[in-house]
Amino acid sequence: MAYTARVAESLSAVDAGAWDALAGPAGMLLGHAFLHGLEHTGCVGADSGWLPRHLLLFEDDGAQPVGAVPLYLKSHSYGEYVFDWAWADAYARHGLDYYPKWLGAVPFTPISGPRLLAGTDERRAALAQALVQAARQSGLSSLHVLFPTPADADILRDAGCMLRQGTQFHWLNAGWRDFDHFLSDLSQPKRKKIRAERRKVREAGIAVRMLAGGQIGEAHWRFFHRCYRQTYREHMSSPYLNLAFFLYLGERLTRHCVMALAERDGAPIAASLLLLDETDGRTRLYGRYWGALELVPCLHFEVAYYTPIEWAIARGVQVVEGGAQGEHKLARGFVPVRTQSAHWLAHPAFADALGHFLNRETAGVEAYEEALHAHAPFRGGHESGPGSE
Repeated sequence: MAYTARVAESLSAVDAGAWDALAGPAGMLLGHAFLHGLEHTGCVGADSGWLPRHLLLFEDDGAQPVGAVPLYLKSHSYGEYVFDWAWADAYARHGLDYYPKWLGAVPFTPISGPRLLAGTDERRAALAQALVQAARQSGLSSLHVLFPTPADADILRDAGCMLRQGTQFHWLNAGWRDFDHFLSDLSQPKRKKIRAERRKVREAGIAVRMLAGGQIGEAHWRFFHRCYRQTYREHMSSPYLNLAFFLYLGERLTRHCVMALAERDGAPIAASLLLLDETDGRTRLYGRYWGALELVPCLHFEVAYYTPIEWAIARGVQVVEGGAQGEHKLARGFVPVRTQSAHWLAHPAFADALGHFLNRETAGVEAYEEALHAHAPFRGGHESGPGSE
């Protein structure tokens, strides 16, 4: 079958039904509504350094795309969670331009999922080939595809990309009846630590409740946005997302929105935002952002982890993903999970050097994960709790 690749400069130019048919079971984060919402509210666009250039694949005799890649021209490396600042610096020291670069990803979202959106392996392979060919013909420095599934990573490798390994921490539901049942499967020191941290929050007079879907009103979104901005302010950084996007989420993707709200005497002081979805036949709760308007010891753990996990257990949610990085999650019942990214560099010498670097880095990631597994949080060193007394 012969294919033709075209570029869409905005998802507004792509039929939502056609895009979502390609995304299929990939989940809401790859859906037209989520990605278009980022563009519609100005979080993604020329002014943000994320210029949409989505790749569409057509059969030569077809009017509807048979494949797609969420693709951006990036003028920086912010909001990616796969760090390549050292690569950019190496280019600069040799008088070469690293930016702009090509990026296949869900913006600001370190969550693994399909990146080659097509219904067959043949079309995914054609997409990967078209993606690398487009990068090569553009004359730009590089192409990066972040957090693909293992199957997509293999296809991208076959198309000429190099694979990079990473580690995240996920909470995996072993069928616990409630939070105390979950705690009973943890090692004694970790169980004691979690109980002490939760007690500190209660003793500070703070209660945390979960809101989902339509329970989250405009006032909640406005308060959450204040918390979100405060987190970035404390880190002396600029937030990626704006209030318009959060209000858009609440209106257009209502059923996916979950919020943990911390209150003292009925007044909110902190919040975290999570997204609920089903991918690969598993219900997942993605922890995305949190913030607090005052400093309270252990409040972050309660609002971002413990209360959401308690909520997830009660509803049979199978996975809670806590976001990028964070060894501290291991002590709180999360376990290490491998992630990948795919990279293509135009400059032969840099590509060769990167290949050697990635080989060394992969060995380091494997050693790191082996050390983490030796300190698994569950009794008897289990990778996840047995889910029984």
